[in-house]
Amino acid sequence: MGCSGSKENDAAKQIRKPKPWKHSEPITRAQLVQMRDEFWDTAPHYGGRKEIWDALRAAAESDISLAQAIVDSAGIIVQAPDLTICYDERGAKYELPKYVLSEPTNLIRDN
Repeated sequence: MGCSGSKENDAAKQIRKPKPWKHSEPITRAQLVQMRDEFWDTAPHYGGRKEIWDALRAAAESDISLAQAIVDSAGIIVQAPDLTICYDERGAKYELPKYVLSEPTNLIRDN
């Protein structure tokens, strides 16, 4: 009999890049980096476990295949394939803004 897919694989969705998005106003790369740093510095205060936040940051800053491996090894349950909504095995919710996952379409290129 062939592989019909297991329940285990249903929880581990394949990660994909977020859809293109636009910031409310054009921002520079430096502003984007500052926004990301501020989010990651404050994220653990929203609840959840620090090691899951650390794994999500590593996944967000990696390419898709490495991000998938990080999420799988950390036991993170991916609700939205673009990583915007995830859970840990205890049920804690982790919400990631798109700006930590990808660049906006209206990013001002620094010269």
